[in-house]
Amino acid sequence: MSESPHTIALVEDDSALRETLTELLATSSRWKLSGSYQNAVEALPRLLAEPPEVVLMDIQMPGMSGIECVAKLKASCPDLLVLMVTVYDNNDRVFEALAAGASGYLLKRDAPTRLLESLDDVLTGGSPMSSAIARKVVQFFHKEPPSPNRDLHLTPRETQILELLVKGSLYKEIAWELNIGMETVRTHLHNIYTKLHVRTRTEAVVKYLGH
Repeated sequence: MSESPHTIALVEDDSALRETLTELLATSSRWKLSGSYQNAVEALPRLLAEPPEVVLMDIQMPGMSGIECVAKLKASCPDLLVLMVTVYDNNDRVFEALAAGASGYLLKRDAPTRLLESLDDVLTGGSPMSSAIARKVVQFFHKEPPSPNRDLHLTPRETQILELLVKGSLYKEIAWELNIGMETVRTHLHNIYTKLHVRTRTEAVVKYLGH
C-alpha cells in the first residue's frame, strides 16, 4: 500500500515560474498540490483555513511580502514548513526569511533542478539552501563567531546541541553524535528554545548566528 502524498501549496507571482513548479511537482507521486496563489494576500486566509504540510513562498509580491506572510502563517501554524523560492540572495533577505520561520531558502535559478530534493530535505528536518545562500551563511558565521553560552546561560550540553543544529544535523544524528536518547535531545531542545525565546530550530540557529 503506497503512502499518501504530502500536501504542498505554491505562492508565486511569476506565472511562468508558478507553472514550471506546478509541472515539476506533478512529476512526483510524493507531492499533491493543494493550492496555487499569485500573491500572499490571496494565499494567507486560505492557507490558514487549510494548512498544507509545506508552502513554497516567493519573497517580493504586491500587497504583502512573502516574509510577512511567513511570519503570519507561523504564528498560527508553527508546524508549517516553508521553503522560500526567490531571486534574492542578499544577507538581509536571507536572515529576515529565516527569522520569520522559513525552513529553507532556494534561489529561483536552482529550483528546477533542486526543488524535489530540497522538499525531501525539509520533511526530514533539514534546512536546504542554494549553495550561494549557504556560503553567505557560512561567511557570516566566520565573520562573527557566536558565543551561545555567553549571556544566554546555556549548559555545555545545550551548547553542543545548538552547535550541531547550526551544522544542519537531524535530531537522530544529534542523539547518535552525543550518545543520548531522542527524548533527551527533545528535552534539551525545549530548554534551549525557552532560554533563547524561540519556537523553532531555524529561529534558534538565526539567534545563534546573530548572537
